[in-house]
Amino acid sequence: MSEHHVSVIVHAPIEQVYAFFTHFNDFPKFMSFVKEVTYHDERRSHWVAQIAGTHEWDAVNESWIPNQQVGWRSTSGLANSGLVRFDSMGTDRTRVDVYISYTPPAGVAGRVVNSMGIDEHFQASLQQDMENFARMVEEAPQGALDPMQSHYLFHDQSAVAKNRVTSNQQASMQSDPMMNEGSLQSRQQNIQQETARDQQLRQQEEATRQQRQEREQQAAQQQSDALRAQAERDRAAYEARANRSVPAEHELDPVRDTIGGRNAAMPRSPLGDQDARSERYPQYHEDPMLARAPRQQVSSEQPAVSDVEIESPWRANIQGAPEPDENDANRE
Repeated sequence: MSEHHVSVIVHAPIEQVYAFFTHFNDFPKFMSFVKEVTYHDERRSHWVAQIAGTHEWDAVNESWIPNQQVGWRSTSGLANSGLVRFDSMGTDRTRVDVYISYTPPAGVAGRVVNSMGIDEHFQASLQQDMENFARMVEEAPQGALDPMQSHYLFHDQSAVAKNRVTSNQQASMQSDPMMNEGSLQSRQQNIQQETARDQQLRQQEEATRQQRQEREQQAAQQQSDALRAQAERDRAAYEARANRSVPAEHELDPVRDTIGGRNAAMPRSPLGDQDARSERYPQYHEDPMLARAPRQQVSSEQPAVSDVEIESPWRANIQGAPEPDENDANRE
C-alpha cells in the first residue's frame, strides 16, 4: 500500500474552503491528474485518474463532518481511500491536510509502479494540485461557495485545459448551466472587467502614493531650505558681531570709572592706593564726622579749642551764680 500526505494553507475562511473542496465534479478544472469525477447520487461517485496509467474506481463518501473533514473509500476498481481535514487558523486562514492511500495494481503494472518512482511523482503532483486548489479559493470572491466563481479555474496545467478529461466529464460539464457557452463568455467578461477595475484601482493608488510622496519630499525640501537660510542668517550675525569694531579706549575718570566708586581713585593711578601705604588726602581729618571738613590752621597766638571754656547760659539757672573768686577780688 502506498500512503501520501500533503498540506496547504488557504487564505480564506474555513466555510468557504470546505464548500469549494466538496465540489468533486470541479476537480478536473484545477487538478492535473484527475480526469473525471461524476456522481451516481449524493454519496457515490465515479473517478478516473492518471496515475502510472489510467485508473478508474467507484467511491462512496464516509466520515463527513461539515467544516471539519470529508472522506471516501473505493468500492470497485483501484483500491484507495482518503481523508481531508480542515482546521481553522483564524478568520481568513485554513489549513487543509490530505491523506490518500492506495494499493498499486498487482502484476507487471504494480512492479512498474514500484520501480519507476511513481509514488514520488504522485506525491509531487498531489502537492501541486493542492496549491492550485488554494489559489483557486483565494482568487474567488469573498464568501463565494461555488468554484465557478473563481478566476483560477481552467489554468494551463488543469486536465480540462489540456483536454484530458473523459467524455463523461465533458457531458457532465455541458449539462451544467454554468458551463454553457453564454455563461462562460459572461464569466470571462466579468473576469476582464474585474481585472481592469483592479488595474485601475492599483494605478489610482500608485498615483495617490506618488502624490503623497512628492508632497512629503516638497515639505522636507522647504524645511531644509528654511533651516539652511536660518543657519546662514545666524552665521552672518555671528560674523557681524565678531567683526564689529571695539570702541576706542578713553581715559579713565577717577570718579566714575573706578572700582571703588566716587573719589576712590588717586590721580596717580586708576585703581587708587590699593596697599593703603599713603594717607588719602592728608589735609582732611580722619574723624568720620569731620572727614569732609578742611583742617583748620591753628594760630599759636590763639588758645586751642579744647582750652577755651565757654560759659553755658543754662548753668546759672540750674546751679546758681558762681561765687566770686577771692583771688579775683584781691586782684581787683
